[in-house]
Amino acid sequence: MNWEITNFTPLSALAGGLLIGIAAVLLMFGNGRIAGISGMFHGLLRRERQLWQGLFLTGLIVAAGTVHILRTDLGLPATPVRDNFPLAALLVAGFLVGFGTRLGAGCTSGHGVCGIGRRAWRSIIATIMFMSTAILTTYVCYHLLEIF
Repeated sequence: MNWEITNFTPLSALAGGLLIGIAAVLLMFGNGRIAGISGMFHGLLRRERQLWQGLFLTGLIVAAGTVHILRTDLGLPATPVRDNFPLAALLVAGFLVGFGTRLGAGCTSGHGVCGIGRRAWRSIIATIMFMSTAILTTYVCYHLLEIF
């Protein structure tokens, strides 16, 4: 398979980044909490439920679903669909991401968006590790093993 970038949309990427940043700032100033999605999800699983966690996570799902449904009305390009993606690969990837977020004490949203914004060295190092691992994994899977 040859996966190429065929639809570069910097304006929608900028808008998405701004919305993520605004949401993170509002949560920090309004509730004194960091918008770390894995931490919120983990808190819900451990029954440390708080209303703000459930509302924030629900908002992410509803907003993503709404944009997906209205994307053509909003002038956004069609979302590419990857057919025949191996279910086993998805399950392994999901497990590894969950394991990594616990091992790294946070996810890309907590470390990458909020931690770097606070100039936390721990988050800067964690984000460098996230990105390095993602680049290496993509290279190995796509170019060396040719499984995607």
